[in-house]
Amino acid sequence: MMTTARIAPKEKNAVIRAMNQTNGAPGGATKLRGVRTRTAAGVAVLAFVAGLMTSGEAFARAAPENFADLAERLLPAVVNISTTQRIEGRTGPELPQFPPGSPFEEFFKEFFERNQPPQGRRRATSLGSGFIIDPDGYVVTNNHVIQDADEITVITHDNRRLEATLVGRDPKTDLALLKVEAGEKLPAVRFGDSDATRVGDWIIAIGNPFGLGGTVTAGIISARGRDIKAGPYDDFLQTDASINRGNSGGPMFNTNGEVIGINTAIYSPTGNSVGIGFSIPSATAEPVINQLLDSGEVRRGWLGVHIQTVTEELAETLGLDRPRGALVASVIEGGPAEQAGVKAGDVIVQFADREVEEMRRLPRIVAETPVGRDVAVVVWRDRQETRLSVAVGELREEETVVASRPASGETTNVEIGLTLSEVTPALRERFELEENTKGVVITDVDASGPAADKDLLPGDVIVEVSQEEVDSPGDLATKVEKARSAGQKSVLLLVESKRGGLRFIALRIEKS
Repeated sequence: MMTTARIAPKEKNAVIRAMNQTNGAPGGATKLRGVRTRTAAGVAVLAFVAGLMTSGEAFARAAPENFADLAERLLPAVVNISTTQRIEGRTGPELPQFPPGSPFEEFFKEFFERNQPPQGRRRATSLGSGFIIDPDGYVVTNNHVIQDADEITVITHDNRRLEATLVGRDPKTDLALLKVEAGEKLPAVRFGDSDATRVGDWIIAIGNPFGLGGTVTAGIISARGRDIKAGPYDDFLQTDASINRGNSGGPMFNTNGEVIGINTAIYSPTGNSVGIGFSIPSATAEPVINQLLDSGEVRRGWLGVHIQTVTEELAETLGLDRPRGALVASVIEGGPAEQAGVKAGDVIVQFADREVEEMRRLPRIVAETPVGRDVAVVVWRDRQETRLSVAVGELREEETVVASRPASGETTNVEIGLTLSEVTPALRERFELEENTKGVVITDVDASGPAADKDLLPGDVIVEVSQEEVDSPGDLATKVEKARSAGQKSVLLLVESKRGGLRFIALRIEKS
């Protein structure tokens, strides 16, 4: 069962591949939602696995004398997971290929339909890892280890095979919770604090690589907060430890024997470990697992805004000391943010007393906030901080916690490199604009002008300049000149783009 996914170009078109080993599965490739698959020689692979770490040199602190006592204590709580999927498929011969219009085509089609044997079944088996978090038999693993399984078997350290039932799963974080009945209390481990881990800390992992079972490896934390584009809440711990096929769902332990991560993926040109592995931190996993324990499902907070990254130019234009926070491009009508008074153009710099250092951190913070809780939100507005209170809503399947948007008569404004026009019936028809469209329409973009690298296209509509509405090219030119006279190097434009909805851009206006 292999899953591949095209990563962003800047990620070198790496491929995400599910690594719970499957024997006999047809095809073996599943396309992840919203991404394109690519298989080519030399393309690096991000492989969803089940395992961890190869030993690596660590200079931050001296290595322990050995991990023997720790491994002996933890091994009994780590399990192997075997899943079986029944796959339907015809076993008869295929219809021969004939030239178009051949008289034999219809004859053989009818013959094969009359004589085709009934569909057969075969079984595909996958292997992964997991760990027991409760003596009553609750087991944590990756969702991709047990996804689509008809039967799940948990194999304990002493080789007992226990039939498992699925308590609940969360595809967005790739986590699943199982339950087994052993007739006795089972050895269990507990979660630790992944937020307390530091780059260079020693860790060990135990898992089921290549179906070998009970394998211990060691390494260090190589990096924190990695976004590998596997899901909306990526915040992986990176390790140099060895993670291979069959290790997915296995635990990453700190030297106190606490689970600080769940081993999930590797970056590799071959599909096998090259010392770059990724683990879901316990700070992300534990709240999800607790909800699955309580109700079998996960409820996430919802804010109801579209956001974008605060770039250097945007920070300067907005008067921020540095790029930080999440810039609100638009607010969803009737959502929690609108009811709290959040406005387009605000920069959310703090949510629920947690700093929002970068845009991608906000969705995770909001999602982890209990539904219905009133939390403080600090926004940057009019060059100062404003404190608001928002009642967090509940995320529905058709919604996103916060939606990210890319930072992307007729008059020619040479200084900014745009040809602009009022909204006219002819332009509405030409660019298929909505009847109620307001603002200034871009009809041409000078390839050598300041706006050329802002991803602006003919048909885009400038709605605001410096957070003030504009309704004509002259109005826009006046506001740009006013900003330049005030010593501003750039202006903030709110643009309605047919490709991405509302978005803010910072446009340079200083004269060379």
